[in-house]
Amino acid sequence: MTSAPSAEVPLLRIEGLTKRFGGFTALDNVSVDIRAGERFGLIGPNGSGKTTLINCISGAFRTEPSTVIFGGEDITRLAPHVRTRRGIARSFQIPRPFKSMTVIENLMVAADFTSATHLRLTADDHRDSAMAILREMGLAAKADARVTGLSQVELRKMELARALATRPKLLISDEAMAGLSGSEVDEVLDLLMKLAGEDITIIMIEHIMQAVMRFSQRIMCLDAGKIIAIGQPSDVMANARVQEAYLGT
Repeated sequence: MTSAPSAEVPLLRIEGLTKRFGGFTALDNVSVDIRAGERFGLIGPNGSGKTTLINCISGAFRTEPSTVIFGGEDITRLAPHVRTRRGIARSFQIPRPFKSMTVIENLMVAADFTSATHLRLTADDHRDSAMAILREMGLAAKADARVTGLSQVELRKMELARALATRPKLLISDEAMAGLSGSEVDEVLDLLMKLAGEDITIIMIEHIMQAVMRFSQRIMCLDAGKIIAIGQPSDVMANARVQEAYLGT
């Protein structure tokens, strides 16, 4: 049985996060706690700061005076690859596979990158682990296929699978459903719900509001780099500032 997440010690704590590009402030004093095991939705209009925020969490961007705590450790100054090895993984809206490799080889590269050197895992170990993930993603039959032959929804699933191969505690899903059909959106959403039930904390960035509402236990809305609402999905969507900024009403 999974133990209840601690309310006192969040998995991720962001305090006073500010990010500027020259004279433009992309994020302005953003602070939020995300609990272990939480399904957390991140919404906002284009240019609101969503991608900048996840780039700051993953370490792609350096931040101005701020603190990022993950698993009780200050990771504010850690490089992206070190954060990945600590347990932060992200998928990209536009999949970025190694096109010369097969599906399973893409996963094995990710698994090898984050393996502890003292474990001395063999290639067979990595392949077995990757195959388990592909089965979970419904991609086992495509394991030895070139990624160039995958459909759009298969590419999105493989992007999630590569992130899972790093054994994350926190998975950031960046618009994994963009451009998919209704049934394909349901497929990906079901996979994310399943992963959330396996003790993986998930931040979902998504414009498909039905998916965000179904998935999220809490939602945070950004506008112009500031948090304008955070809380239960129904409360956030009923917020007048959210409707004005995000829905245009």
